Amino acid sequence: MEMVLLTAAGVGGATVIGAIIGFVFKKISHRFCDIVLAFAAGVMLAAAVLGLILPSVEYGGKFGLLITVAGIFTGAISLNLIDKVVPHMHKLVGADFEEHHGNASVSKVLLFVTAIAIHNFPEGIAAGVSFGSDNTSEALIIAGGIALQNIPEGMVIIGPMLAAGISPKRTFLCALATGLVEVIGTLLGYFAVSIASAILPFALAFAGGTMLYVISDEMIPETHSHGSQRGATYALLVGFCVMLISDILLG
Repeated sequence: MEMVLLTAAGVGGATVIGAIIGFVFKKISHRFCDIVLAFAAGVMLAAAVLGLILPSVEYGGKFGLLITVAGIFTGAISLNLIDKVVPHMHKLVGADFEEHHGNASVSKVLLFVTAIAIHNFPEGIAAGVSFGSDNTSEALIIAGGIALQNIPEGMVIIGPMLAAGISPKRTFLCALATGLVEVIGTLLGYFAVSIASAILPFALAFAGGTMLYVISDEMIPETHSHGSQRGATYALLVGFCVMLISDILLG
C-alpha cells in the first residue's frame, strides 16, 4: 500500500513538476516537449500491451481473450465519450492558440485545464489498476510512463494561463488540481481491483484500452503537430524499446 501511495504522489506530482518548469522557462520549445511526450508514448504503448493487456488475457482464464477485447474497447469508448464532452490537448488548443495565447480568453484557458484534469482521471486509474497484477516492477514502469507524459502536459498549461491574466498563485493551484485528480484515480483503481479481484482481467484491459486511446488520439497527434515528426517517431521507438528491455530484464 505504501508503494501505491508513493506512486500516486509521483504520477500526480509529475504534473506539478512540469508546471514548475513552465514557470521557470516560459518559452519552452515545442520540439523539446514533443520529444519528451513521444518517448512517454513509446513507454506507455509497450506498458499497455506488456503490462496490462497480455496479463488481462492470462488472468481471464477460459474467456480471457473475450474479456480483454471487451475491456480494451470499453476503455477506449469511455475516453471517446469524455472527448465529446471535453476535448483534450491538440483538439482544444491548436497551434494558433499556443502561438498567440496572449489573446486567449480566461474561459478558454480554464476549459483547457479542466480538460487535462478530466483526462488525467482514467490515466490515474490505469496506474492504480496495474498494481493489481502483483508485478510491482511492471506497475512502476507503467506509472513512470504516465508520469513522463504529465511533465510536458504540466509545462504547457502555465504560459496560456499567465498570458490570459490568471495570477501565478491561481495558475499553480490549477496545475496542482490536475495532478490531484490523477492521485485520486490511481488510488481508486488500486482499491477497486483489491476489493474485487474478479474484475482484475477486465480492469487491466480497460486500463490498457484507455492508454492506447490516449496514445493514438492525443499523444501522437500532439507530437506530430509542430514539425518534429521524425524526431518524435524515433523518440517513441526508443521509449517502446526501453520499456520492452526493462520488462524482459525485470521479469
